[in-house]
Amino acid sequence: MAAKRVYFLAHGGMVQGVGFRYFTQKRADEYSITGWVRNIPNNKVEGEAQGDEEVIKKFLRDVDNGPRHAHVVKLDKEDRDLVDEETAFEVRR
Repeated sequence: MAAKRVYFLAHGGMVQGVGFRYFTQKRADEYSITGWVRNIPNNKVEGEAQGDEEVIKKFLRDVDNGPRHAHVVKLDKEDRDLVDEETAFEVRR
């Protein structure tokens, strides 16, 4: 199975102050995905996720739905180069 890395940018509605980053980290851990996520200005959350291509698709569907109180208006995605020796998915500040 092919590994893939994707940059994602979630535009809100409501993606900050609803546990979005921790929801994303929990899903990444469940799917054994590595990468990172963080809040950025203008009510957006960005990150990168790396793992099996089929698993990344499922993960991004979950991110597009977000946690219970979130509302994602748009989820942008862009392929990135793989990062060697990454071992975890982290929430960045």
